Amino acid sequence: MSLLQVKKLTKVFTIGSIFSRLKILAVDNVTFEINEAEIFTLAGESGCGKTTTARIILGFEEPTSGEIYYKGKRIDNLKTEERRRLLKEIQAVFQNPFSTFNPLRKVESYFYDTLFNLGVAQEREEARRIIEEKLEAVGIAFEEFCEKYPSEFSGGQLQRISIARALLTNPKLLVADEPVSMVDASLRMSIVNLFKDLRDKYGLSVIYITHDLATAYYVSDRMAIMFRGEIVELGPAEKVLQEPKHPYTRLLRESVPEPDPSRRWTTKVVLADQEHEEYLRTGCKFAGRCPSAMEICKKESPPYFEVDGVQVKCFLYR
Repeated sequence: MSLLQVKKLTKVFTIGSIFSRLKILAVDNVTFEINEAEIFTLAGESGCGKTTTARIILGFEEPTSGEIYYKGKRIDNLKTEERRRLLKEIQAVFQNPFSTFNPLRKVESYFYDTLFNLGVAQEREEARRIIEEKLEAVGIAFEEFCEKYPSEFSGGQLQRISIARALLTNPKLLVADEPVSMVDASLRMSIVNLFKDLRDKYGLSVIYITHDLATAYYVSDRMAIMFRGEIVELGPAEKVLQEPKHPYTRLLRESVPEPDPSRRWTTKVVLADQEHEEYLRTGCKFAGRCPSAMEICKKESPPYFEVDGVQVKCFLYR
């Protein structure tokens, strides 16, 4: 049985004034599942719906429709107390580690509060033992950590500390939303490697959300490419990025710079005049800038076709 199942998840946002409201499908009929001890990536450009999907899984947003199951139990409609208990199982790491912690409060206080409030530890000595264990797992010594404020850590250190805090409850699933985008490039791989180590050592599953295809390729077991609220391609990370099948995935792949001066990037990226036009488009949402668009693409939304073990939402594979 899968650890997490997302079924036909949809989220509609209304934008504009009372007289000119538009309904935007920020997440449109999204379906995927995550296995135990797996790193599953949601990738795509800003505004594709990957963070909204994560927020719904975490309970920060309510879905318009669709269902989410964790260990076979539906979790998208939980009451407050049930949601609180689920925090022990599903934890999150966010993009900016400095916004996670109050600059006027010592970082260790968050750790003790988490352990006591969720009933993981009863005594301070027991709590310290757990904190030391989780800090060690992310490569931070307790002596480096105690009695310090957020400003006394580097961005990379603070992001590792954020991950250690998420591990306090021994979760089975970690939702990591752009966890390396605000960390120096030299430190990004150390954090990405940490996710792989946690998967292998603790059997942790990770939803890795990113626009960075390089780290996604390195860390992911499977991945889904999102565009305008839809998953357009889903499969093993190596197949999706080495042999991209959807025209949008190809565009993303070609946009990754390669350190070869003889191979200059000549691709011309055409952006829509207004982003919301693609959300509202009838048919395939990528048809307006797809080099392979056919007449049917402008009229009908394509179903998923299985091609070499990859799910592709494109009429090219009818």
